[in-house]
Amino acid sequence: MFLDPRLLDLLSGTIASVWGVEVLLLMRQQPQRYWKREDLVSELRSSSLVVDQSLHQLERGGLVVSDEDGSARFAPATSDLSYLIDQLDVEYRSRPAVVRRAIVSGSGSKLKSFSDAFLIRKPLE
Repeated sequence: MFLDPRLLDLLSGTIASVWGVEVLLLMRQQPQRYWKREDLVSELRSSSLVVDQSLHQLERGGLVVSDEDGSARFAPATSDLSYLIDQLDVEYRSRPAVVRRAIVSGSGSKLKSFSDAFLIRKPLE
């Protein structure tokens, strides 16, 4: 029932939302295609904001590339990333709830870390 730790890192650090997974795996189906944002919105029945945020995260993570008109295509920067996305596709198709839980628990730990920064602590003696 566990996911590869490298996949967990990818989910918590780069993808960070179920929408990001959906965008990525849709683009992976046609890796040579440059997707226009409106096509992704239409295909996924999503919003422009969600697609834009997902594409930004995916591009920053080295999973997609964009051209000058803003269209994007699936293009993992390394063979390791490509392997992890293959693994993500298998896991998401067979155990979507496990992948969703991994995403949610990863985002929760970021929020906890942020909130812990504001804790008032007793000075060390």
